[in-house]
Amino acid sequence: MKSVVLVALSLSALVAQPSPKGQNLAPYVSSPQEIIDVMLESAGVRPGEMVYDLGCGDGRIVVTAVKKFSAKAVGVELNPTLARTASDMIYRLGIQNHASIIRGDLLDVDISQADVVTLYLLTSSNEKLRPKLEKSLKPGARVVSHDYAVRGWKPVRVEELEVHGRNHKIYVYVVKPAK
Repeated sequence: MKSVVLVALSLSALVAQPSPKGQNLAPYVSSPQEIIDVMLESAGVRPGEMVYDLGCGDGRIVVTAVKKFSAKAVGVELNPTLARTASDMIYRLGIQNHASIIRGDLLDVDISQADVVTLYLLTSSNEKLRPKLEKSLKPGARVVSHDYAVRGWKPVRVEELEVHGRNHKIYVYVVKPAK
């Protein structure tokens, strides 16, 4: 069974998510459903794949991956309130056999089973995460980043869309075999 890691790391000036290591990887912003759909479609999420949404916020990507794409999903969220909100939603929807939330630091979570990683981080935060992605992900894994490129990687696809009067880019990368 293939796995998908969808790492959604949100941005906002409202609620910061400092890591236990003292790093502020991204403040939280909930992603509009239109963006979530394009991220998952662009990643090519297939039934039975595992979705990891790192920095999952309220769990929208996790829920969408399970309900719309018939995937399995794990969200990782540092903020305890958001992690509880996401977990509660999973149980309310009755999808706990297909989805779960880990309260933790995305830099510390094992993502080795990932086929797709989605990101909503600043470019500088993507740079901090990049070595983990390169070390942990198997060849062919997909990485999808909302609005911020992963420096040093060449996207295989870039989607541009306008949502709520704002232009967005979705970058899709495929992990290459180690040299």
